[in-house]
Amino acid sequence: MQRLFFSLLAGALFGAGLLVSGMTDTSKVQGWLDVFGDWDPTLAFVMGGAIVPMFFAWRLTRSRSPWVGGSFPSVPRPQMDHRLITGSVLFGMGWGLAGLCPGPAIASLSYNGIGGLIFLAAMLLGMLAAPKAGRQLDRLATNV
Repeated sequence: MQRLFFSLLAGALFGAGLLVSGMTDTSKVQGWLDVFGDWDPTLAFVMGGAIVPMFFAWRLTRSRSPWVGGSFPSVPRPQMDHRLITGSVLFGMGWGLAGLCPGPAIASLSYNGIGGLIFLAAMLLGMLAAPKAGRQLDRLATNV
């Protein structure tokens, strides 16, 4: 029960942060990405507000364990390969076109109308297609 409570608390805090920061406002996100037009730099504070605490969190969890059991994930390896590049490009294209990424898309389902549902359906289809596309990319990469 304790684990469920902390999961609910973390999800609610994350959703509230998305709403307060403007990440669920598609025009604000697209304004951030429009560096050659009407650029809105305010989301830089959102990124800083995520990167700075995470920097310290990785260092503080090295010799600790979570309060509710399990273990912390290991620090990701700084490895750049074709999967990372392709995934980043596709994610960025979707983010730029729709103005949403997975977290804000789910947070905005209650008020984003049919557009939010279409985005969610497209996102889920992409998640289902990703493993097969990844295997195909792996085959292509090894044949080069």
